[in-house]
Amino acid sequence: MTAIKHALQRDIFTPNDERLLSIVNVCKAGKKKKNCFLCATVTTERPVQVKVVKVKKSDKGDFYKRQIAWALRDLAVVDAKDAIKENPEFDLHFEKIYKWVASSTAEKNAFISCIWKLNQRYLRKKIDFVNVSSQLLEESVPSGENQSVTGGDEEAVDEYQELNAREEQDIEIMMEGCEYAISNAEAFAERLSRELQVLDGANIQSIMASEKQVNILMKLLDEALKEVDQIELKLSSYEEMLQSVKEQMDQISESNHLIHLSNTNNVKLLSEIEFLVNHMDLAKGHIKALQEGDLSSSRGIEACTNAADALLQCMNVALRPGHDMLLAVEQQQQRFSDLRENFARRLASHLNNVFVQQGHDQSSTLAQHSVELTLPNHHPFHRDLLRYAKLMEWLKSTDYRKYEGLTKNYMDYLSRLYEREIKDFFEVAKIKMTGTTKESKKFGLHGSSGKLTGSTSSLNKLSVQSSGNRRSQSSSLLDMGNMSASDLDVADRTKFDKIFEQVLSELEPLCLAEQDFISKFFKLQQHQSMPGTVTEGEDTDGGTLSRQHNAGTPLPVSSEKDMIRQMMIKIFRCIEPELNNLIALGDKIDSFNSLYMLVKMSHHVWTAQNVDPASFLSTTLGNVLVTVKRNFDKCISNQIRQMEEVKISKKSKVGILPFVAEFEEFAGLAESIFKNAERRGDLDKAYTKLIRGVFVNVEKVANESQKTPRDVVMMENFHHIFATLSRLKISCLEAEKKEAKQKYTDHLQSYVIYSLGQPLEKLNHFFEGVEARVAQGIREEEVSYQLAFNKQELRKVIKEYPGKEVKKGLDNLYKKVDKHLCEEENLLQVVWHSMQDEFIRQYKHFEGKNLNICR
Repeated sequence: MTAIKHALQRDIFTPNDERLLSIVNVCKAGKKKKNCFLCATVTTERPVQVKVVKVKKSDKGDFYKRQIAWALRDLAVVDAKDAIKENPEFDLHFEKIYKWVASSTAEKNAFISCIWKLNQRYLRKKIDFVNVSSQLLEESVPSGENQSVTGGDEEAVDEYQELNAREEQDIEIMMEGCEYAISNAEAFAERLSRELQVLDGANIQSIMASEKQVNILMKLLDEALKEVDQIELKLSSYEEMLQSVKEQMDQISESNHLIHLSNTNNVKLLSEIEFLVNHMDLAKGHIKALQEGDLSSSRGIEACTNAADALLQCMNVALRPGHDMLLAVEQQQQRFSDLRENFARRLASHLNNVFVQQGHDQSSTLAQHSVELTLPNHHPFHRDLLRYAKLMEWLKSTDYRKYEGLTKNYMDYLSRLYEREIKDFFEVAKIKMTGTTKESKKFGLHGSSGKLTGSTSSLNKLSVQSSGNRRSQSSSLLDMGNMSASDLDVADRTKFDKIFEQVLSELEPLCLAEQDFISKFFKLQQHQSMPGTVTEGEDTDGGTLSRQHNAGTPLPVSSEKDMIRQMMIKIFRCIEPELNNLIALGDKIDSFNSLYMLVKMSHHVWTAQNVDPASFLSTTLGNVLVTVKRNFDKCISNQIRQMEEVKISKKSKVGILPFVAEFEEFAGLAESIFKNAERRGDLDKAYTKLIRGVFVNVEKVANESQKTPRDVVMMENFHHIFATLSRLKISCLEAEKKEAKQKYTDHLQSYVIYSLGQPLEKLNHFFEGVEARVAQGIREEEVSYQLAFNKQELRKVIKEYPGKEVKKGLDNLYKKVDKHLCEEENLLQVVWHSMQDEFIRQYKHFEGKNLNICR
C-alpha cells in the first residue's frame, strides 16, 4: 500500500499541488468487484482545500487516472455501519449516498480517522460520524489540544528556518578552527561553552566601565523628551487646522464621484439608445417597398428583397437584458411583425397569381408542339420566377406556413400543366410509332387522348394475338422456307428506336431542369447525405431488378432532399404510367422492341444514377426499367414457347425450322443493339435459354418428322446454327457453337452411311457375312472354302451389279438426297461429296476383302 501511495502522490497529486494524507482500497457494494482507491488530500497552497478523490486504474494500461473528486465541505454523513464489530463496509453521504466496501477494516478506520482530523483542523463543520467507535475519535484528537497530528506536523515544518549565507559562513569558519568537531562533538561543545563564558564576562565588565556614560545618555534622553512634547503640541494645533480642510476635501471628492457616476450613466444610456436606433430602425424607403413595392418589375423585386432582408435583420437583432421591457422596443417589434405579416401575404398572393398565369400562358404553346415530338420549354418561366428566389428564402425563414402553402399551390398548378403536356407528348409518340391514326386504333389507341384502351384486358388480348401471329408466321415459314421471322423490317425497328430515344431524351432534361429550379427557387439542398435512400436494386450479374419503393407513394419528409423528391413525384406523377403505356404499345407492335427499350432505358438509368442515385428521375426510370426487363424476359419466354408449339407439315420436307431462323434474326438484331451496352449480362442469359430451347426442339421436330429423315433435319438445322454462331462470334455461346458443329458432323456422317447402304445391298450383306465369320474365329483364307462365301457366290453377287446398274443406283441416290435437302441451306454438294468419299472408301474395303477371298 505504501508503494501505491507513493506512486499516486508522484503521478496524480504532485502535478496538481496536492498532498495525499490517507488512502483506502475499496469497491462498490453489491456490484462486480471493480477496485478503486479513495484518497484524502489537501492542497499545498493557501487557502487549503480538502478533497476526497476517487482514483481508478486505467483499462488500457497499468497507470492510474483521477476519476471524480468531492469537496470535504460537501460531506454530510460518514456511516461506518458498526461501531463494535469489525465491518469493512462504510457509506459517504455527499449529494447522494456512495456505498463502499474496504479491503480491510484497518484501512477503513484509518481513512475515517483522517477524515475526522481534517474536519477538525480545516472545516469545523458539522459532519455526522455514525456508527464510528468513540475510542477511534478520541485517539484522533487528544484532549486540550487544538491541532491534529497532521496539523502539528505542518506547524513544525512552518517553524523551521534555513540558515542564511552569513550564518553558514560563520559555522564553517568555526568548524575549520576545530578540526576535531565532527569526530569529537563533546569536546567541541565544551570549547564552545568556555568561549561563551569568556564573552559573557567581557560584556559585564564593559557595562560596568561605561556607567558614567550611561548617566550622560539619560540626561540627553530627558531633554529629547521635552522637545518631543513641544513638537506634539504644535502638531495638535496643525491637525485642528487641517480638520476643516479635510471635511471640505471630502465634500469635493464626493461631489466629483457623483459627477463621474452621472457621466458614466449618461454614456451607457447613450450607447443603449444608439444600439436600439441603429439596429431597430427601418428606413422609410424599406417600409414603403414592403407596403407598396411593385413585385412584377425587376427594380421593384430588388427593392422588396433589400427591404425584406433589412426587416429580418431588425427582427432578429439580439436584444440586451432589459430591452424587451421598454415600451418603445415592444411597439417597434409589433410594427415589424405587422409589416412582415402584410408583406408575406402580399408576396404569397402575387406568386400564386404568377403560377396561375404560367399555366394559361404555357397552355397556349401546346398547339405548336402537338405535331412535333418535343416538350415545351419552361426555361423562360423558371427564369422569371428565379427573381423571387431570395424572397422565397425570406418567406421560408419568417413565415413557414405561407411558404408551405406556396409550395403546395405550385405543385398543384404545375402538375396539371405538366400532365397535359406529357400526355400530348406521349400521344404524338404513339402515333409516330404506329404510323397513322387508323393503325393506332389497331393497337388500342383512340381519339386524341392517347390512352391505351382496356388496360389489363387489352394487354392480355394483344399479347395472345401477338403469340398467335408468331405461330401463324411459324406455320407459314414451314411452307415458304425462307421468309423472315417478323413482318416488320429493320427500318420500322430503327424508327421505333429513334422515337423511344427521343422520348427519353426529352423527358430527362425536363425533369432535371424542373428539379434544379425547385432546389433554387424553394431554397432546398439537393446534395446532402441522407439515410434510408430509396434506390432500385439489381442482382450482381445484371439480372432481375427488385422494386423497393413505388414512386407514386409519398414518403415522410425527413430532409430537404426528401422534399424535393416528393415535389417531383407530385408534379410528374403521370410520367411513369405514360412510359409504361408506351412500353406496352412498343411491345405489342413488335416483341423485339423490348431489346431496344432495355438498352436505351438501362443507359438512361445509369446516367441518372451517376448524377444522383436517389433523385426522382433515377427512381422513376429505375421502376420503368423493371417493366422493360419483364417484357424482355416475356419475349424470351414467348420465343421458347413458340419453339415448343411448332408443328411441321407431313406432306412437305422440313428444311430450316422457323425458330432456328428466328434465333438467327434475334441474335443478329440483339448483337447490333447490345453492342457496348451496360446490360450485356441479361442478353447472355437470354442467349443461353434460347439456344438450349433451339437444341431441344430441333431434336424433338427431327424425331417427329415423317417426310424428311431425322438425320437431314438435324444436319441442316445444326449446320445453320453453327454458321450463325460462327458469323456473330458470340463469346458466351462458344461451347454451344462447338456442340452444334459436332451434331452437324455426326448426323452428316450418319445420313451418308445410311444412304450408301442401299445401292449395293447384296454385296454389302455378303461382306458383312464374311466379316461375321472372321469375327467368329475363322481365318480369312479359310472363309472362301465355305459354300455361302466361296468365289462362285461372290461372282454371282458381283454380276448383279454391273456398271450401268451401279451408276443408275447412284443417280437415284443423288435425286433422293436432292429431294431430302432444302435449297436455302445449299448442302447438296457437301453431302454428295461426303457420299462419294464414303462410296470410294467402301469400294476399297470390298476390293481388299475380294482379294483375300480370291486367294
